[in-house]
Amino acid sequence: MKKHLLVGSLLLAFGSVTTNISAQGFMGANPAKNWQNKSIEKDSVYGTGSDAALEFLKEKGRKSIPVIVCVEDGGVYFKHPALNPVVWTNTREVAGNKMDDDKNGYVDDVHGWDFIGGKDSDVNKEALEMTRMYRDLGKKFNNVDAGKVAPADTAQYHVYLRVKTAYEKKLKTSLAQYNNLKGVFDTIALVKKAMGVTDFNRALMDSIYHPTDSAFIRAKARLQRNFKRFSYFIPNASADSIMKLLGPGLAQLSAVVNYQLNLNWDPRYLVGDNYEDASQRYYGNNDVAGPAAEHGTHVSGIIAAVRSGKPDAQEGIADNVQIMVVRTVPDGDERDKDVANGIRYAVDNGARVINMSFGKGFTYNKKAVDEAVKYAEAHDVLLVHAAGNDHSNNDSVDNFPTRIYLGGKAEASNWIEVGASDVKGKPGSFSNYGKHSVDLFAPGVKIYSTIPDTAYAYFNGTSMASPCVAGVAAIIREYFPTLTAKQVKELLMESVTKPTFQVAMPGYDKMVTYSDLCISGGIVDAYAAVQLAIKKYGDIKVKRAKF
Repeated sequence: MKKHLLVGSLLLAFGSVTTNISAQGFMGANPAKNWQNKSIEKDSVYGTGSDAALEFLKEKGRKSIPVIVCVEDGGVYFKHPALNPVVWTNTREVAGNKMDDDKNGYVDDVHGWDFIGGKDSDVNKEALEMTRMYRDLGKKFNNVDAGKVAPADTAQYHVYLRVKTAYEKKLKTSLAQYNNLKGVFDTIALVKKAMGVTDFNRALMDSIYHPTDSAFIRAKARLQRNFKRFSYFIPNASADSIMKLLGPGLAQLSAVVNYQLNLNWDPRYLVGDNYEDASQRYYGNNDVAGPAAEHGTHVSGIIAAVRSGKPDAQEGIADNVQIMVVRTVPDGDERDKDVANGIRYAVDNGARVINMSFGKGFTYNKKAVDEAVKYAEAHDVLLVHAAGNDHSNNDSVDNFPTRIYLGGKAEASNWIEVGASDVKGKPGSFSNYGKHSVDLFAPGVKIYSTIPDTAYAYFNGTSMASPCVAGVAAIIREYFPTLTAKQVKELLMESVTKPTFQVAMPGYDKMVTYSDLCISGGIVDAYAAVQLAIKKYGDIKVKRAKF
């Protein structure tokens, strides 16, 4: 499931939502719009150092070649003026002629492909993987006594029990959160009607509203508490301002309850494939924006928004990148078959880096994804993946897909797992971590980037940190094109900035160092990476790109 973080600090103040939804506008003042491009060495900011890296490469006379970066996500609005010039175009395909001109199996795949679209529509809202698995496994095990499970079904039965426990816990929590938050909206509507006004603040309510009915007295008291909590963020807030800020959180929780945890919701028929056939590759459509392109558009802007040089303009990390769009991630959990096919499509069509800002706690067909990861590894394509936003330890909590192959004895060498950090070099309070499973951290708190149609916004999440690393990796592949994906990863790991101060472990008060949170012990540093690359590979000539 793709996740950027919305409005959680405020919602937590209302006791309404879990910590994997974190504040977008109320975590302190917004930092500079391009802070993720700045460097600790030159700007005293824990950004990626991409500005300093590109300046250094220019001073050294290095030339770049264009690099295709695939954004495997929920869709990208490539008509955004900051993205349109950098979107990959399949020159072997004739747009709109409804023919597979390049004979790659995909008709009119001019800018990429949508694996969750069908002939007439696209999947938007989806269930979580745990919901789908609980529904499907429940058909077999719901009424089976544990002592009567056939030996051949034992392993599957234990999966069912894990899924059942996780699903029921998630459903109980989400319903409570949704009902709590919806209660705020219902109370506001009730008091508005009783007062005969279209909007009000606490002062107006206290001065003219004196209910005698016990239900209305409780409603007023509840709003008084909410206004008091809300005043921490906005003094003299009105009822409408409360609803405006809490609206996205209510919509998100509504989607969780009504779609993600709905056992009866299954929109896969829209795609029209045989879902059980993981070998099936040629399905979907060419609608790379899809019905909800906000997340993927933001990710793309972080990587490659046009470097215009204009004052105060948002700019991407890399300077010579083409964004290939592969849509596999709905509002809900992505399906393993689509993720695998998305990776294969990107590899076959020339991507050198694939950004994957999504993840889930359960996997339906890990084998299919593993085989696609191995395919990318064999073709020297770097995979960059978000660690997740549940302030969990990925050493002990699953976050699929992973670089660890089935059986646990081997892992992909072309995989980078990324946690999120802020402008001061501290890990995001929401970020997952893992001393043995997360490779490094990168800017992921209050990142300003593109959204549809021509707008920009600040988002939080490891979904933002992952494209920061993908952008840095793209710089290396632009200017040092003979380096392998494994060598690029090694450069990034060896050149991280290692803060000397202790930081709070995400979700806890415990103070730790970055070596307790990730393998490299630090934050990505493009400036240091290109210096190290020059030192190690400076005599390697740039070769002309072949597309």
